Order: sequence, then structure tokens, then C-alpha cells
Amino acid sequence: MQTTTQTTDRMAYVRAVAVADLPMEVQEQAEGLKTLYALHSASGEQLALVRDKGMAFELALQNDLAPVSVH
Repeated sequence: MQTTTQTTDRMAYVRAVAVADLPMEVQEQAEGLKTLYALHSASGEQLALVRDKGMAFELALQNDLAPVSVH
């Protein structure tokens, strides 16, 4: 049985990020997209930045993380 701390450590948060709010070098690579999705660890560290929400969830699951949406 996992403790609450272990479960929380395995959570990953997915949130939409406006491309316009990102550094210019990231904006240039966004290929015309208006929104990207950031995957963050439970401690808030950004783990990845991907092109769609489904991809963010899949990436989390592939890495044994439990993804949840953040609004």
C-alpha cells in the first residue's frame, strides 16, 4: 500500500501554457501553435513541454506518473 507522500510524489500536473508567454526561442519552435502543454512534477518542476494535452498525459503515464489537469 502506498502512503500519501508516495502517491503525491508520483503525480504530474498538466496545464495549458500560452506560447506568447514563453521565451522567444521556444516560441520560434512552436510552429504556429498558440498553446502548448506543460507537464510538472508534484514539486512544481517543469518536466516537459508538448504540443497537446493528450501527449502530456501519455508522457506522464509512460513514466509511471499519475497525470491530473490544472486549470
